[in-house]
Amino acid sequence: MLPFANATFASVSAYITTPPGVLTPNAPTAGGEGWRPLLDPENISLLFQGLWVSVRIALIAMALSLLFGTLLGLVMDVRSRLVRFLTRAYVEVLRIIPQVVLLFIVYFDSTRTFHLDMSGELAAIIVFTLWGTAEMGDLVRGAIAAVPAHQYESARALGLSTRQLQRHVILPQAIRQLIPLTVNLTTRMIKTTALVSLIGVIEILKVAQSIIDRERFDYPDAALWIYGAVFLIYFVVCYAISAYSRHLERKLAL
Repeated sequence: MLPFANATFASVSAYITTPPGVLTPNAPTAGGEGWRPLLDPENISLLFQGLWVSVRIALIAMALSLLFGTLLGLVMDVRSRLVRFLTRAYVEVLRIIPQVVLLFIVYFDSTRTFHLDMSGELAAIIVFTLWGTAEMGDLVRGAIAAVPAHQYESARALGLSTRQLQRHVILPQAIRQLIPLTVNLTTRMIKTTALVSLIGVIEILKVAQSIIDRERFDYPDAALWIYGAVFLIYFVVCYAISAYSRHLERKLAL
């Protein structure tokens, strides 16, 4: 567990702004050795624990988004004008409002208004699920709309019901088109989790900031190296997901 796992945002901020004499009494070392904090196993362990927080939030939210987004995409093109209006309004509103605003609304306003005891991580999962559902719903709608019209006509000529048409004809083709789009959304979600530090969740970027502040007197130029390590970690994670997506595309002969 992270050492800050049960800390509030205020307590972490207090830690970061601790006076120099309290934080470290050592004299600063010569410049050019900012890479040395990355040799500390404890710092590396903390960075990967922070990474797991970011990835866990993104994966849980993405799994829920796949479920709810698929259902949303299926009903976005129904004949009812009211349903189409409501679903389109939901998608557009969730796209327009910045994720950081949603985080503040869910974590601060909703908990105060409805007297809820909600952790920052749960609030983040809710926000990313709402956002991911809107994005995924529109992607599913677009993928279904891209299926050629003659596929519908052939299925109906064979006597398939609407449910059978969706299950055996439309969705299998739509899923193939959705793979690269879903992977792109997943990587966006992982990178956007950096915002959750604003509501007190200690993810990888917040861990990096705390390490930099802890080492800033001994290694004044550590920020470049530590943020560089965070960039590399994000790159490796997102590249691995993209590589697996390309493998699935080749397997399905897209």
